[in-house]
Amino acid sequence: MPQSYNIADTRESSLEINKVLRNTYALLGATMLCSAITASVSMAINIGFGVALVMNLVAIGLIWFVLPRTANSSAGIGVVFAFTALLGAALGPTLNHYLGMANGSMIIMQALGTTALVFFGLSAYVLTTRKDFSFMGGFLMTGLIVAIVAMLGLMVAGFFGIHVPGAHLAISAVVAVLMSGFILYDTSRIVNGGERNYIMATVSLYLNIYNLFVSLLHIFGALSDD
Repeated sequence: MPQSYNIADTRESSLEINKVLRNTYALLGATMLCSAITASVSMAINIGFGVALVMNLVAIGLIWFVLPRTANSSAGIGVVFAFTALLGAALGPTLNHYLGMANGSMIIMQALGTTALVFFGLSAYVLTTRKDFSFMGGFLMTGLIVAIVAMLGLMVAGFFGIHVPGAHLAISAVVAVLMSGFILYDTSRIVNGGERNYIMATVSLYLNIYNLFVSLLHIFGALSDD
């Protein structure tokens, strides 16, 4: 009898994990489309970097203070769409900046293509192997904190007129590697039952993809002949 219960529990757990996976990828696809639409609108009306900064701050406020209280209800889905819509719109000025370059369209397409390749490749690996990457959590968080501190340091240095050649490119490369690691880590948490809330799982994967794309955009832009 205990063995029968164990088999039933395993099947129930497997069904729940598959449900979380389906809901996560469905919501992720919808939020990506939402971001693409708001980014297009933002580019069309040509919003400035100041407005984009405000949108980013509002998005951070939603994710820090509102989502934790609504993640277990249908209201959380609305918060996620508002969050991703704001981030998509905030990306408009950056995309317009690169489109203003001679090979800007190519840079954006390269960043998009590489982001898609990395995400689908790493996700497929985890989904196929079911490997547990939870051991990477501490390293990734430490690396992310160091990258954020370095970015803040560069902002302060720039304010005082101090410029460090190649520093922004190096940080973008580090962030790209970290986001790739987070894709492995977050997907692994879903596959192995560590994350049962598909709304939170969607936000995690969305941020990984978003930051990976922005980092690659900066890298390809810096490496371009322009």
